[in-house]
Amino acid sequence: MRRYQRTLFNVCSRYLGNDRDADDVCQEVMLKVLYGLKNFEGKSKFKTWLYSITYNECITQYRKERRKRRLMDALSLDPLEEASEEKTPAPEEKGGLDRWLVYVNPIDREILVLRFVAELEFQEIADIMHMGLSATKMRYKRALDKLREKFAGIAET
Repeated sequence: MRRYQRTLFNVCSRYLGNDRDADDVCQEVMLKVLYGLKNFEGKSKFKTWLYSITYNECITQYRKERRKRRLMDALSLDPLEEASEEKTPAPEEKGGLDRWLVYVNPIDREILVLRFVAELEFQEIADIMHMGLSATKMRYKRALDKLREKFAGIAET
């Protein structure tokens, strides 16, 4: 598991947008893998199975955070008071891949993260995301095209 720990954390961090949630999800994934190892059938690569668990846990955490934000908005609470532990930098302040990922939807973001950070093949990504291979490739291409359009003006200046 140590072999995948760093990449796993990077995938979670980029998908969820903050290190605190990413750390929690990584711990949850490690526990699920540890307890579920006896049920691993070997029908797919271990790496694919691991990232499938990671993807599902990230989705769960993302939905929890989204529900929490909606509830706080409904109650008119200030989310900064609740999460004053750490300040998440604005997308413009972040560098590298994180800066780009905020401009694509969560599914496309996960495809890009699995491709660039985890360095998975398209078939492995398709298996993890429960999508067809052609759909995965098309979403990947469209996400890249969207990012190219978005940042074309920046490159020219």
